[in-house]
Amino acid sequence: MALGWLELQRRSHVEFGTRIEAVTDWSAPTPDTDWDTEQLVRHVITEQQWVLPLVGGLTVGKAQAHVHALGDDLVAEWQRYSGLATAAWAVAPPATLVHLSYGTVPLERYLREQVFDVTVHSWDLARAAGLDETLDPELVAAVWEEAEAQREMLSASGLFAPPVSVPDDAPLQVRLLALTGRDARSAPTAGPTGG
Repeated sequence: MALGWLELQRRSHVEFGTRIEAVTDWSAPTPDTDWDTEQLVRHVITEQQWVLPLVGGLTVGKAQAHVHALGDDLVAEWQRYSGLATAAWAVAPPATLVHLSYGTVPLERYLREQVFDVTVHSWDLARAAGLDETLDPELVAAVWEEAEAQREMLSASGLFAPPVSVPDDAPLQVRLLALTGRDARSAPTAGPTGG
């Protein structure tokens, strides 16, 4: 992969940030059956709140004190916590070990997970808000490599709906989203496709 994961993290945040600023219906359904648009956005912002304390070495239990209820201006909340997370990634020593709910992992693994999450949810937000669904192709390529290497683990995790069957020659973004139970080929007005 030509781009480093810090640059990919920045790009994933640009993808999400541009779309959050264009949301007009916060109660619109999303491809994730558990959340409407507001809930989806709150989830992604809350995940950014965890970054600073976790990459700073705190355990999940101690980091919890740094995660606060979000206000009503979700665009402003995104800008704040996206900025803090991006800054935290930029200064964290590469050898940092991060304490997550399922164990302690190297910094880059957590970074890759975050990039994956924000990238997929950028598409969710675009679909929910009726916006351009095309994601940065270099970002998609990197996240695809990450997802493809963990195909079996993703299927078994229970975090996503079952993979959608798509042709091997489908566009890379379609194949990436299919791994997470999302059918990007369907019309935007179709029902939810993934968890």
